[in-house]
Amino acid sequence: MDNFKDTGLLAARILLAVLFIVAGLGKLGNVQGFAAYMASGGVPAFLAWPVIAFELLGGLALALGWRTVWVALALGAFSLATAVLYHLDPADQMQMTIFFKNLGLAGGYLALALSGPGRYSLDARGGRSGQGVTA
Repeated sequence: MDNFKDTGLLAARILLAVLFIVAGLGKLGNVQGFAAYMASGGVPAFLAWPVIAFELLGGLALALGWRTVWVALALGAFSLATAVLYHLDPADQMQMTIFFKNLGLAGGYLALALSGPGRYSLDARGGRSGQGVTA
């Protein structure tokens, strides 16, 4: 049963990480346009490069299971922030769909932070317990 759980956590990390890696790579094609989009939500345009780096490095760290609890919490907080700043528009059904998708993703990142990365992770190989947040 532990093998199944660890394999499932690996799959969850990769599936949740791919979203950020692909998003970060996509923004590299038009950084100026992304910066303008950020500014439209009230976030300073000069933060475009740090956001792109956060998406790429955060996604990669999550996929590899490095500092999983903290990375998952950060990506979850990012998902909540982008939901509220850019997608909370009750008059636009598509934006509301993205809003609720981001809320669901935040829940997935929270679940991953609580469960931990599993055995197939850099966290587990580095001697960290591989456990999630504990009380």
